Amino acid sequence: MEGVLARTVTGTANSQGSPAGTYCCGNTVFSGKEHNMFDEKLRLRVAREAARMMYGHEEPGCFRAKMKAARRIHRGEVNPRDLPSDREVRQQLAVLTEMHRRREGQHPTFDVPSNDTNRFDIYRALLLPLENVHENPQDHPEGDALYHSLQVFQLAREELPYDEEFLLAALLHDVGKAIDPKDHINAALDELAGQITPRTAWLIEHHAEALILSEGTLRVRSQRRLRAEDSFDELMLLAECDLGGRATGVAVPEVDEALDYVRRLEQSCQ
Repeated sequence: MEGVLARTVTGTANSQGSPAGTYCCGNTVFSGKEHNMFDEKLRLRVAREAARMMYGHEEPGCFRAKMKAARRIHRGEVNPRDLPSDREVRQQLAVLTEMHRRREGQHPTFDVPSNDTNRFDIYRALLLPLENVHENPQDHPEGDALYHSLQVFQLAREELPYDEEFLLAALLHDVGKAIDPKDHINAALDELAGQITPRTAWLIEHHAEALILSEGTLRVRSQRRLRAEDSFDELMLLAECDLGGRATGVAVPEVDEALDYVRRLEQSCQ
């Protein structure tokens, strides 16, 4: 399967006839001999090049973009274990998109340090890929997950316009679906670690349970656990917005507009 990494542990050859202990991606074989090949500067170059490919839609997937970027820069065998993490690439993507937003009409450069990102850059980088996430139309007739997320944010803003933590949970609750559709909640929490408050994280973590509770099928013990939390009412309101954010043809804010709204809330509290 494309993009899936396989490793042969035993035997003399893998399924493509390459020596045991090699890694395969598509038709390319990678040796385990150069595990420590990449230094930090090279990892950063690969992360930036992969981000550039994703930004320009040359490669939509993070793993494939990293592999292609590594081959382009290193021009030799690449061990997937030496590649930058998905988070490193997304941080560079956040830098690139922010630079493009600020310097619209200019060709973006890559001289910004990797730590020159703020949390809103990361939010934006996580939200944009949702445009390519399409779910079961019976449950989500609205289309892609980004349109859904912006609908949920809009509904949440109408209910609690000054609750920054709640609004961020509404906007970001599904960002993990572009990372790991089978475990999107934990994927989201991993990527957002250190970038959201514990309350926002709790709302995201339990929004799926709240949907089950709203359907009346959540176990009694789980219901009691959720009801004991101070933000239970907001959690159920998030579930209500989640269910309501599945309409077709409704107007929603742009990603930057939604983020700017939350940013202004933050600034007003300083």
